[in-house]
Amino acid sequence: MAHLDASFFLALLQIIWADILLSGDNAVVIALATRRLPPRRQRQAIVGGAAAAILMRVLLALFAIQLLQLPWLKLVGAALLIWIGIKLMGQADEDEGAEVGEVSGLWAAVRTILVADLAMSLDNVIAIAAAASAAAPPLRPVLLLIGLGLSIPLIVFGSTLLLKLMQRFPVIITLGAALLGFIAGEMAVTDAALRGWLDVHLPVPGYVAGIAGALLVLALGRLRTRTTRA
Repeated sequence: MAHLDASFFLALLQIIWADILLSGDNAVVIALATRRLPPRRQRQAIVGGAAAAILMRVLLALFAIQLLQLPWLKLVGAALLIWIGIKLMGQADEDEGAEVGEVSGLWAAVRTILVADLAMSLDNVIAIAAAASAAAPPLRPVLLLIGLGLSIPLIVFGSTLLLKLMQRFPVIITLGAALLGFIAGEMAVTDAALRGWLDVHLPVPGYVAGIAGALLVLALGRLRTRTTRA
């Protein structure tokens, strides 16, 4: 208990705040991926997807800092997010009353959640680990586990709320897909393979790259829908 000083509680507050901010991305992905499932399967996919996302973050936390320094890794993650955003956006233009098969749809949703979360989780884990580093070394693993554990109810609650909103306001589906594109754009310009070259030849602020990524997802999503209908 000697280590439970002000730095511990300050780090805990930082982790809670980071969880609130960073869990929204995962909630958007889960809501988008599960919205066409029957209600019973939606709950299973939400809980399963959230639990798998947290397990993945625990594993990534062991070597996240080293992974982020690998060139091309963030570019691959950005490409995955753009692909998922385009795929999920297409669902916004499909029959709103259509539901997918229960078992096949459940596993397809969980796969989509896992791929998207793998692309987004590295930065999330780094933020939580950075906040935990402010506390005494013996308590850092405890804070990291608390931060990862708090993500589960936040993701489950957020995705459940978004699912209800999507039923009333389908435009949220398109906005969610655009958000994935924005995250992908910001992620791409921070890749180790491009960072030095961009700084010298084409300095691009993160938010500009994010807007470009969002527009790319919207444009390709619309094009994919028109091609499918043709």
